[in-house]
Amino acid sequence: MTLETQFRLKSNPNYIKHLRENAYWYKYLNRDPNAFTQFEEEAKERFGLRPQDRINRMLDTIEMFSALVSNFK
Repeated sequence: MTLETQFRLKSNPNYIKHLRENAYWYKYLNRDPNAFTQFEEEAKERFGLRPQDRINRMLDTIEMFSALVSNFK
């Protein structure tokens, strides 16, 4: 694994956690450092860090507050 890939992994605790839970990525990242973008996308999907996941959480929160307010009326 290249030094740059190791630094990128260690910069984000979610990446380390995903790597430990899915050990097959060690092999892929050792053989092809360019596979890091695929690893990164999979980790973001797993931990809900994609922009659409954030928007969905925000909409759910707004929906919950609006339901709460409507119950108090």
